[in-house]
Amino acid sequence: MTDTFAFAVGLRNTNGAGLVLDCLYPAPVMHPDGAAGAAAASLPAGVTAPSETQLQALLSAAPELVPMSLLAALEGCNSQHELIVIRLIADEDIGSTEEAYLKLHLLSHRLALPNTLNLNGIFAHLPNLAWTSAGPIEVSELPEALMNARSQGLNLEVFSIDKFPKMVNYVVPAGVRIADASRIRLGAYLGDGTTVMHEGFVNFNAAALGPNMVEGRISQGVIIGAGTDLGGSSSTQGTLSGGGEIVISIGEQCLVGANAGTGIPLGDRCTIEAGLYITAGTPVMVVDETGEEVQRVKARELSGQSDMLFIRDAKSGQVLCKTNRKAIELNDALHSHN
Repeated sequence: MTDTFAFAVGLRNTNGAGLVLDCLYPAPVMHPDGAAGAAAASLPAGVTAPSETQLQALLSAAPELVPMSLLAALEGCNSQHELIVIRLIADEDIGSTEEAYLKLHLLSHRLALPNTLNLNGIFAHLPNLAWTSAGPIEVSELPEALMNARSQGLNLEVFSIDKFPKMVNYVVPAGVRIADASRIRLGAYLGDGTTVMHEGFVNFNAAALGPNMVEGRISQGVIIGAGTDLGGSSSTQGTLSGGGEIVISIGEQCLVGANAGTGIPLGDRCTIEAGLYITAGTPVMVVDETGEEVQRVKARELSGQSDMLFIRDAKSGQVLCKTNRKAIELNDALHSHN
């Protein structure tokens, strides 16, 4: 483990009982160096509310760490919002809600790839909240908040009850299209040129490196490479959804067809036909160019290999694997975000 540290200045939002609801970090940094690194390292480790002297010193030494828009937002916030600075070792377990939010921001700001940050403790330190048109509300306070809104002639809309908010309320990466923002959790990594359609879903600590067309599910811990497409309602098996300790990744220029999926890692230029789900234990017949059987294996024995085409034999239903002679070429127009 290294001593790589992350640093951010942000807004902490608490309720009346002092519960930290969420944090916003508009300009987090990983392993800052130069003047920014020295300024960050001069502040205490952990989470602190900076004094006026500390804030002015930080603004003087490294103004890029304290966006003026953040200070302006603070002036318009209620008393439950306060300015904080946070410095943490990226390899240490998460010990607070503030730390959990910083690590999620680092992922969505493209400052860290999935599976490179220690996320142990994240569920324990993210409260389950009602995400509403008025921001996050502690669940037990929701009935009162709904009635208060009605008494003022307002409609308080509840979008979800969850530990994770949607990404775009905190981070909007450049060069992406998102058809339904509620399906991208904070902590998702979306690379430049990525399009996520309405049925697409990207969990926290998961990535589409871009450019990608995502119409399926990218589960926690899964990374898909450049030029790979996930067809409608396809899925990737993550460690939170029955994948155990297997970390699934899909290489470049792959296609997972509609209603298909994979529970094994794939290399580059692989295709899974529509409707076919490959799990680690799926019996697969490997065939040569003439269609003759070469061997029979469990799919896990093919993990990580490139140039594979998985199809189902129309007569027997047997899953076949043959060499994929045609790499998938994405339609450039689909990935243009100009």
